[in-house]
Amino acid sequence: MKEQSSITAPKRANFMQRFFRALGPGVITGAADDDPSGIATYSVAGAQLGTSLLWTALLTWPLMSMVQMMCARVGMVTGRGLAGALRRRFDRRLVLIGALALLGANTINIGADLAGMADAAEMLTGINSHWLVVGFGIAIASATVWLRYYQIANTLKWLCLVLFAYVITAFIVHPNWSAAIHDTFSPSWPKGHIAWQTLVAILGTTISPYLFFWQASQEVEEEKAQGRRMCRERQGATKREIINRKLDVGLGAFFAVLIMYFIMLTTASTLHRHGVTNIETSRQAAEVLGPLAGRFASMIYTLGILGVGFLAIPTLSGSAGYALAETLSWKEGLDEKLKSARAFYGVIIASTLAGITLDFANINPVKALFWTAVINGLLAPFLLVGILIVASDKTIMMGQPSSILSRILVGLTALIMFGAAFGMFVL
Repeated sequence: MKEQSSITAPKRANFMQRFFRALGPGVITGAADDDPSGIATYSVAGAQLGTSLLWTALLTWPLMSMVQMMCARVGMVTGRGLAGALRRRFDRRLVLIGALALLGANTINIGADLAGMADAAEMLTGINSHWLVVGFGIAIASATVWLRYYQIANTLKWLCLVLFAYVITAFIVHPNWSAAIHDTFSPSWPKGHIAWQTLVAILGTTISPYLFFWQASQEVEEEKAQGRRMCRERQGATKREIINRKLDVGLGAFFAVLIMYFIMLTTASTLHRHGVTNIETSRQAAEVLGPLAGRFASMIYTLGILGVGFLAIPTLSGSAGYALAETLSWKEGLDEKLKSARAFYGVIIASTLAGITLDFANINPVKALFWTAVINGLLAPFLLVGILIVASDKTIMMGQPSSILSRILVGLTALIMFGAAFGMFVL
């Protein structure tokens, strides 16, 4: 018996070690999905429409999982980031247009995220938000440039925990669970332009273009960290590697939609219930939440915005840097030193500085975040078509293309996003 226990104990430890090692790019990407843009979008959805769109959490989980896994597979199998893989199938100029569009959308998103963070921090500290935007922007850009990949990845993993603040807040406000469960499992057709617009924004901030590029590039970074510096050394993936990543991506996507669900439930149970349907700033949302749900709930909501901003902004600037570097054949990677990858880091620094500058243009943070999500919702389906073509190409995918099921679901995702956009403009 002692011999058996001495044999089985290490196996349990090894299984747990393998489990936690498998959690990496997928979990980080899933958490980064709930950035201040996402929080603003879900808050607007809950305040304006109550619990009527809670069913979107059930819809987006499998769709987001399949999309992100397809992007992960492209990175793992080709040994390249997403833009690098797209270049092998499409004209370089077309990929460059997409990369520049991503840079523009991400820069606006960075500016709005910084403004949302600073607005929330001003409420807690009393420090002028403009100064906070500058401080946050410089700190995040400096950390992204000077820290190495494993340091950034480990930091982002810990920051994921801050998102549980929104689960706690939802239970504090005592929602109507019977209505919430009904609207979760009984989808209702969006009614009116506002509802369709909000649906597009939810899809755009959940299935977002910058996450596609980030996921694939982090697979490359993970392999570089294992010593596979040359592209040919990274090509192909074992069955275990694919299974581990499916677990990682699936949990990351579940985590993302879980937080989305509880943010919508919180604002539906407080703001919408009391007739507060027009949110102008993240500070206003937190201030209104205080009298309705208590100061503790308001503070948790506010701290969540700060935490996810530090998580998401490096992802936004980094994904744009990867996309342009891979398109224009620049040296890239968060493990590279500034001297050897100046153009790559230049994009990260420039997009963050441009985001800081946007704050001084007096842009409404919540409206900017919401409309960025809408824009992403309109752009994402076109990009999904390109990803689908690449992931189905046996030559590019080294004889390991995505499965038929994943191709069907990603194609369905693109059709749903096209349909939502059509509904917003026509219905």
